[in-house]
Amino acid sequence: MANSIAPVKHTELLSQAQNHHKPPLVIGIVAGEVSGDSLGADFMRQMNALRDDIVWVGVGGTKMQAEGLQSIFPLARLAVMGLVEVLSQLSDLFKARRELLTAFADANIDWFIGIDAPDFNLRVAKKLKPKGIFCVQYVSPSIWAWRESRIHGIKAATDLVLCLFPFELAVYERHDHPAICVGHPLLHTIDKHLEHTPTNQLRSELVWHNDGLQQFFTTRFAEVSQLVCVMPGSRRGEITAILPLMLDGIQKLLLLDPNLCFIVPTVDQNHQYIVQEVIDKRSEQLRAAIVVVYDESLPAFSQQAMAASDIVLLASGTATLEAMLLERPMVVVYQLNKMTYRIVKRLVKVSYVALPNILVNHAIVPELIQEQASGENICRTVMQLLQPRAYSEQLQALKDTKHMLQQQSNHDPATSVIEHWYLKNNAK
Repeated sequence: MANSIAPVKHTELLSQAQNHHKPPLVIGIVAGEVSGDSLGADFMRQMNALRDDIVWVGVGGTKMQAEGLQSIFPLARLAVMGLVEVLSQLSDLFKARRELLTAFADANIDWFIGIDAPDFNLRVAKKLKPKGIFCVQYVSPSIWAWRESRIHGIKAATDLVLCLFPFELAVYERHDHPAICVGHPLLHTIDKHLEHTPTNQLRSELVWHNDGLQQFFTTRFAEVSQLVCVMPGSRRGEITAILPLMLDGIQKLLLLDPNLCFIVPTVDQNHQYIVQEVIDKRSEQLRAAIVVVYDESLPAFSQQAMAASDIVLLASGTATLEAMLLERPMVVVYQLNKMTYRIVKRLVKVSYVALPNILVNHAIVPELIQEQASGENICRTVMQLLQPRAYSEQLQALKDTKHMLQQQSNHDPATSVIEHWYLKNNAK
C-alpha cells in the first residue's frame, strides 16, 4: 500500500478539500526541534499556495511562525536532547502534551501533522486519530534500522507517514500502512551553484571570500596537490573521539605527499576552538597542513568547503548525504564507545552507516568503523581513493545513487497529504 496512490487530478482534490470542510481548514502542526522548523515551514508554504483559508495552530520556530503558525508555546520546550535531560523534563513534557491537546480541541483541528520528534508527536497523534482527525507523521522513525515492532504504534497513531528516503518504504509495505517518499530537504536546498561549478572555481571563490583561508593559501595555492575536507562531526564527543584518529591518518598521508592540504569547516566558533585545540597538540608539519575555519556569513559553509575539495574525510551522518549530492568522493570514519557499539550492533539491522551505502545496500563509500578506524587504514584508504580509477569509479557511483534518489523522491509533501486525505474520505 505504501507509495501507491490512484491518479487523481489536483483540481479535483482541491475542490473536494474545499467543499468537504467548512472554511477555514484548521491544521495542527508540531515541530519538536529546530531542524523540524524548516521542514514544517516548507510544508506550510506548499499548503498555503494551494489553499488560502488555512488556520495553523501548534508548536514551531520562527520559520513556521513566518508562514502563519500560532505557536502555543516555544519550540525549545520540546527540544530536549539526551536521556538524562528527557527524564528531568518529563513532567513538563507531559504538561506540554496536555496543553497541546487542549489547544487542538479548542481549535477543532481537521488534520494533525507531526514533524519528526516521533516520541512526542506519535503520542499526540494516538490521542487524535480515534477522534477522526487525519494524522500524518513527517519523517519516519528509524524502524527500518531497528525495533520494527514500533510499526504497530505508528499504525495506531497515523493515517500516513512521509519518508525522507526510498529504502524506508519497505517496512510500511510489509505492514500495509500508507507511506510515501517525499525526499530529504537537502535535495532541494543545496545550492545549485555548488553542484554545477568546476571545483577549481569553487576553491578560488571560497578562499577569496575568507580571510583565514587567504592567509593559509597565500604561499601554497599553486603547490597544493589535493585538498581534503575533514569533518569529524558536530558534537564535542564525536570530535574528541574521531578527530585524533583522522589526524593519525593525516600525519601518515603527509609523509607520502607533503603537498596535501586539509580544511576543517566547523559549525560555530566554539567548535572551531575545540578542533584547533586537538590539532595544536600535533606536529608542526601537521599543523601547517590544516586550516580550521568557521564563517558565520555563510550558513552553508561546510557544503562550500566540501564542494571546493577533492575528497571528504568525514564522520557518519547527514554530511555523507551532503557529500553525495555535491558529488564529492569520500571516506567515512566512525568510532563509538566499545560497550555502546556492542549494544548498537545487536539492535541495528542495517549493514552500513553511510547513507550512500544504505541507499543502494552495498559499499560504494569506504567505511572505517571501530577497530578499522586506525591512522594506517585511513591513510591507505585515502591514498587508494586518490588514484584516478578508484576516484572516477566512486564518483560515478555517487552520481548514479544521487540520480536514483532524485527519481524516487519526486512527491511533494503537501500534495501527498491531500491525496491520501482524499482517498481516505472517499473510501468511506
